Amino acid sequence: MSDAGQAGREPVTVLFDPRSPWCYQTSRWLRRLEALGEVELSWGVFSLEVVNLHAGEDAVGYEAEFGPGLRVALALREEHGQRAIGDFYAALGARMWDQPGPAGGGPAPGLAESSRLAVADIGIDPGYADRVLAAEKSWTAVLDEHRRWAEELRVFGVPTLVFGRGADRSAVFGPVLRSLPDDETGLELWRHVRGLAGFDALYELKRFKPLQARADLPGAVWRADLRVADMRAARELMRAGGPCEHSSLEWAMARVRAGRLAAARGVEE
Repeated sequence: MSDAGQAGREPVTVLFDPRSPWCYQTSRWLRRLEALGEVELSWGVFSLEVVNLHAGEDAVGYEAEFGPGLRVALALREEHGQRAIGDFYAALGARMWDQPGPAGGGPAPGLAESSRLAVADIGIDPGYADRVLAAEKSWTAVLDEHRRWAEELRVFGVPTLVFGRGADRSAVFGPVLRSLPDDETGLELWRHVRGLAGFDALYELKRFKPLQARADLPGAVWRADLRVADMRAARELMRAGGPCEHSSLEWAMARVRAGRLAAARGVEE
């Protein structure tokens, strides 16, 4: 594409968390828009787990289930640039959401392992992910970026699109897409989204989405079932008198995951 074509693209920063299939679906649409010459994408991270912690809960010491993906993504951006973080998110999302569940109903790969594989998918030594995850500062970097988006642009979830650069930036949540549109529909949708985002007085435009609704992705249903099971177990811990009585749901779910990992290690030993 010519320099004039590049100059005509809309700069958009996509804030993502690999935890969300809806965010991944939106990113697929945006990548297609970039291929069609409509947008110029950059990428940032935002943790859905951290944003849901209670004010008194220690985000630094929190074992975020999807933290490894965020940590590796951010390190890749800082060391290798926007292309690397975008390619990594695409590879990680494909492994998580474009594949059916494990054969025989076995456990899903953890985010650390999935991140190692996604790093290899984009042509980087998978040991890079191990080095990032061994450094505590990689999680601190995620928290710093998360807080910056929350404080500067009032970001509260993903997918969030940040339009523009510098002091003129603005952010909107969405769009949330069940399925990937064809090119013609995708371009039309982009023009509507961009137009609506320009109305400062518009806060929300939303359609009813049943709790059972799933993104049209092979990994969405079985991963959602696993999450629902963890949520139910966590709510048991949050009952009056339970070990997580006053905790956030995210904190209690981390306790459930820790118990499951400890039990698995006991079986292996």
